Amino acid sequence: MAKGTNAKPSKEAKAAAKAARKKASKERRSQLWQAFQLQRKEDKLLLPLMIGSIVGLGLIFFLIGLAFGIPWLLLPIGILVGVLLAFVIFGRRVQKSVYGKAEGQRGAAAWALDNLQGSWRVSNAIAGTTQLDAVHRVIGRPGVILVAEGAPQRVKSLLAQEKKKTARLVGDTPIYDIVVGNDEGQVPLSQLQKYMSKLPKNIDSKRMDSIESRLAALGKRGGPALPQGPIPGGAKMKGMQRTMKRR
Repeated sequence: MAKGTNAKPSKEAKAAAKAARKKASKERRSQLWQAFQLQRKEDKLLLPLMIGSIVGLGLIFFLIGLAFGIPWLLLPIGILVGVLLAFVIFGRRVQKSVYGKAEGQRGAAAWALDNLQGSWRVSNAIAGTTQLDAVHRVIGRPGVILVAEGAPQRVKSLLAQEKKKTARLVGDTPIYDIVVGNDEGQVPLSQLQKYMSKLPKNIDSKRMDSIESRLAALGKRGGPALPQGPIPGGAKMKGMQRTMKRR
């Protein structure tokens, strides 16, 4: 008689899955340690801030415990909260450092979009110039977002062209355009995700799927592949950033 499709995993399969989880966990710890060592060398305030958060919160909880007669009960809780805060400080300072290194480099906006958190649908370099100016397309709950990087005088016309093409396919779906940079009217690289997250939610996931399908056809009709610029120096921290998000 044939075995059912719902048969329990064998011991070998369970052992393999356990080994895979153990290996992944080890890799994440290794990434965190490497990132910590790199950041510690560049950021002299990192260790004092992390240690200060642990000691400071431990002391605060201890003093609160004294007032209620349970100082030794609250002390470990304070230390644990301090450790969590130290991780937050570490993650924020690493992120700031990474974006600082990427700022102003060609391809930095594409790299930042690839690291967006959430259900964004990103298509990099849907249009560009030989000077490595580029327009990237993002589909999300706000609608369609066109993100440009490069010389403002050149990307302005690129954005206008792509907005016109996109509008013909997405109907009344809102289309936003963003130029990444530090000049007036532009969005700094480090603030890109925050800016996009604050846009109003105008469409649902089904509409996103429909728009993505329509715009995929537009992408296929495009010209030759565009150069997307070098990967920012901080991009090597990408794996670490994702690890921090899981913590």
